[in-house]
Amino acid sequence: MKLLKLMTFAIMVCISCMSCTSQVHKDNSTQQYKNKPIPKISVQLWSVKEELKKDFKGTLTQLADMGFDGVEFAGDFGPYKDDAKGLKGFLDGLGLQVSSAHVTFAAFDAEHFEQSVAFYKALKTDTLIIPWDDRAWDSSKVDSVIADLNRLFTKLNAEGFYFGYHNHEQEFDAYNGATFWDHIAKSTPKDFVLQLDVGWITFAEKNPVEYINRYPGRTLTTHIKAKLPKAVAAKIATNGKRPIIGDDVTDWSAVLKADITVGGTKWLVIEQEEYPNGLTPLQAVELSKKGLNKIITTM
Repeated sequence: MKLLKLMTFAIMVCISCMSCTSQVHKDNSTQQYKNKPIPKISVQLWSVKEELKKDFKGTLTQLADMGFDGVEFAGDFGPYKDDAKGLKGFLDGLGLQVSSAHVTFAAFDAEHFEQSVAFYKALKTDTLIIPWDDRAWDSSKVDSVIADLNRLFTKLNAEGFYFGYHNHEQEFDAYNGATFWDHIAKSTPKDFVLQLDVGWITFAEKNPVEYINRYPGRTLTTHIKAKLPKAVAAKIATNGKRPIIGDDVTDWSAVLKADITVGGTKWLVIEQEEYPNGLTPLQAVELSKKGLNKIITTM
């Protein structure tokens, strides 16, 4: 009888531990590193863009069930494209915040500025990011995009928003003795957000921690994406490594520590653009979320 009780207790402990590992509780504010809160975890909805088209509400419900604190929009608002308050109510019901949104310059031109500002204010998000502009790695056009970024920064800052830019690999090409990313950083205000995509900077064979430390307080949100460096990704055999957080080559603990102590990071935004081993996008996102949870629990 005693043996049976001990076995039952052991099983219950094991199940409890598995649950803790698979889903870090939604409010990470109680977890700290060096007396600073560990940022909340969001997901960039581009990761599941096809799923959103098929079942917007069902997909968001599944993401909420994975334990995400928030979502980062990328232009798809499903049935709520003209109903920000309705979308906010739906997200509230799932326990999801809007960590941030990827936006276009066109959405904030003179004709659409007030409407777009009202929409994102209704969603209660305070961070808007330009995700891509091919002028950013063109030596003859980079100053043009910087001028546009600075102009929109001033307007959105006056409305209470944080505003910034998101990198891909090309921003880390050499330019003026540094990189295009450095040029953008040095040519924008110190509270202009540099949303570092760890996957793309890793693919570009640069050190993400170095860039977080180089621009203190400017990594307000970080894209937590697993990508293999070019040299590794080009090889057929990758020694079991794959683009899933925790199964890749990035020192995520070092990235998170830099985010927390130097970057001023409020949100860790998981983005999944590769789905290895036949995984569906939702399956890959869930595995990366579990991988990130595990890393956080060891800090």
